[in-house]
Amino acid sequence: MKYLAREDAPFSSDVWDEIDKTVVDTLKKHLVCRRFLSLFGPLGAGVSFIPIDSVDKTEALSNGFGEITGRKIVQMPQLYEDFSLLWRDMEQSEKSGWPFDLSSAAAAAQKAAKKEDDLILFGNKELGMEGLFNAEGTFGIKRGNWKENEDAFKDVAHGIAYLSSNCFLGRYALVLSPDVYLDLQRIQPGINMLELERISKLVDGRVYTTGAFGSNKAVLLCVEPEYIDLAVGADFGVGYLELKDFNHYFRILETVTLRIKDPRAIVNFE
Repeated sequence: MKYLAREDAPFSSDVWDEIDKTVVDTLKKHLVCRRFLSLFGPLGAGVSFIPIDSVDKTEALSNGFGEITGRKIVQMPQLYEDFSLLWRDMEQSEKSGWPFDLSSAAAAAQKAAKKEDDLILFGNKELGMEGLFNAEGTFGIKRGNWKENEDAFKDVAHGIAYLSSNCFLGRYALVLSPDVYLDLQRIQPGINMLELERISKLVDGRVYTTGAFGSNKAVLLCVEPEYIDLAVGADFGVGYLELKDFNHYFRILETVTLRIKDPRAIVNFE
């Protein structure tokens, strides 16, 4: 991974090990959508475009020529966050034996994780990319009052019935914004069970609450890779940017694209 320019950094591999561990541990705690999406890759840092094949993909042959239809080519954007380590802090740690304070690396990793989840959930209009909450062609269910009664359970059951009746079979996942997740933390009268527990049983426990991604959001999807996956070019890594004013600057980066192959496998509760 020479593009990360780590060999240009004027410190030992032990320092890199500490940085990597901090970044990886933070990403594991904060990445949400990777917990239910299948990964396609890593394909390599040089991959800048990736095909998305619809269920109608075929090769059309005519007059001695053939072309693939039902396929679109999309870019694989780079996501990144920068952080710095001050030279005086590093000198003090080296001389005194104190551990590095890598709070800045952890904060950047948290922002990078949110950036990936934000791209997956909402897409990016400037990049022409759709997300789970706004993709065209998804199935919409008008949501009842999820703060009381059994509306939430009935709506999710309705969504699963739609998916299964349209042959979207396999693993289902339910993604909720924090406020909706909180609304479901209530016991249904006569059942002695949290509403969230009842709903969780419908999707075999695959209920996920996202971070700061707005409010009043809920989406159900069949997460089998033939319907949707996450294409990864270069997975998360830490590179060395520069030495400036004696301080060290780093970049956490990845290249990634959400591939919605069949939007009908997504149910949005509106």
